[in-house]
Amino acid sequence: MNDTGDRAFWLHPPHDSRIEPIAVGAPGAGELRVRSRYSAVSRGTETLVYAGGVPASEYERMRAPFQAGALPGPVRHGYANVGVVEAGPDEWLGREVFCLYSHQTRYVVPVDAVVALPADVPPERAVLAANMETAINALWDTAPGIGERITVIGAGVVGALVAGLAASLPGADVELVDIDDRKAPLGSALGLRFRSPAAAAGERDRVIHASGSEAGLAQALTLAGFEATVTEMSWYGAQAPRVPLGGAFHSRRLTLRASQVGGVAPGQRPRWSHHRRLGLAVSLLADARFDALIDAEAPFERLPEVMARLADPHDPTLCQRIRYD
Repeated sequence: MNDTGDRAFWLHPPHDSRIEPIAVGAPGAGELRVRSRYSAVSRGTETLVYAGGVPASEYERMRAPFQAGALPGPVRHGYANVGVVEAGPDEWLGREVFCLYSHQTRYVVPVDAVVALPADVPPERAVLAANMETAINALWDTAPGIGERITVIGAGVVGALVAGLAASLPGADVELVDIDDRKAPLGSALGLRFRSPAAAAGERDRVIHASGSEAGLAQALTLAGFEATVTEMSWYGAQAPRVPLGGAFHSRRLTLRASQVGGVAPGQRPRWSHHRRLGLAVSLLADARFDALIDAEAPFERLPEVMARLADPHDPTLCQRIRYD
């Protein structure tokens, strides 16, 4: 029985989701109870889970940090929650925090599972922290340098965050490439060039692919210069995309590298914990440029219909924010 009136959002793959009551108790020693203010929906991972597109071999590796349930059955999934601490140690009371938690009105977590928001990071923008963490890892894996020519293919939230961070490198020449011209304003908002695939520059030093499409990966390989690095960020679930490794792939001596947020990039792993990386991600959201990525908001009660809309690949939403207050 739920005496608190709290509710949680559950995915029932394929293509169903529900808001259900949940009991949230008092925090124990070393724990916090957080009241959600905002969360965000991942257009990649959560819609793939919603659609039933996760292969059985990845059910465990795809678990969200505080997931309840297990695939292929119903799961409480999600990992971008911003809330305010309402119970726990005195020094935490009233503080706004980010947590890799799902869509739920209240929840209890250990103190070390949250990152307190700095004063210059508004809670409305902090929902991007999980995606920012992924972008940080991608740049660590790619290791771009000062003055390099960098192309990011795929102007979704993660691709745009990667491009925005790369544009801050001194002397870097950054292009963000996408087939959807409606995303062109992201170029000026982030301080870089937006290009259609046909207009994208070649001979790039680093190419980062985040479009989730075969065509995008194929173009990433064609844009890379001699001995350049191509970083693949897209995860295709149960799909088996074709990778064009013929042509000039070998003669140009290209490096094709995978990047995924689950493991800290090898070069940083000896010194960086997941919690330290998440703290960096939150702090980097002091940059108001990234407000351009949040282009939709809906109340928690509408999450089932929102998830159905976001699962449509033609829906143009970048970051869908969910409001609880």
